Amino acid sequence: MKKLKEVFGVDKPIIGMLHMTGYGADEKMEIAKKEIEIMFRNGVNAVLVENYYGGAEDVQNALKYLQENYPDKVYGVNMLGNPEWAFIMARQYGARFVQIDSVCGHLKPKDDVKFALKLENLMGDRDIFLLGGVRFKYQSVRSGRSLEEDLKIGSERCDAIVVTGEGTGISTDLEKIKTFRTILGDFPLIVGAGMTAETAQEQLTYSDGAIVGSYFKESGITDNPVDEKRVQDFIFNARNGNGV
Repeated sequence: MKKLKEVFGVDKPIIGMLHMTGYGADEKMEIAKKEIEIMFRNGVNAVLVENYYGGAEDVQNALKYLQENYPDKVYGVNMLGNPEWAFIMARQYGARFVQIDSVCGHLKPKDDVKFALKLENLMGDRDIFLLGGVRFKYQSVRSGRSLEEDLKIGSERCDAIVVTGEGTGISTDLEKIKTFRTILGDFPLIVGAGMTAETAQEQLTYSDGAIVGSYFKESGITDNPVDEKRVQDFIFNARNGNGV
């Protein structure tokens, strides 16, 4: 199993989310280019391309751009609702990692068995680092298992567990982060939603990195452009004593 530092180059990576905002393919790419440049220039360790506002073609365009223009940078992909496409695109465009919003706990036992086999096939020889959510935002818990059991199984299915609060842009409760940390021990734990410049230092004390989307945007609103000052403030605070 690959280590976080092997993939991201640091012990506690900050991963900036690329939501693919805009109207039409051309505008989406122009916005994406600007946001990628701002994030990398200001110390974000990796970019995660997601079809939050864009479609599969928009995600492909962004990944191709990253491959051609930032070959030495780390980038990944999250295809909401379609992990198969995420792995295909990652391998095609040189992405180092994939995020799947839920790898355990969201399915009934009979469906979970099929999901586990499918995920194992997608991961292949585990050449792609997988960030996997457990008890993730907007996901129901249907496993009938305890949190401890779901986290144990989840940690066998991915390379790092992602923890979130209730929704996009909503802070992940510190006690939830601490609980996941206690159960997971040294297994990598990424905070996947709601971290801010104000909470970064404390939350990164108990976690191994963060995925940051809404906070980087103007006024913290997801469909706004990335605000360079907010990126700078976040990175400055996150690095203060957390080895980011």
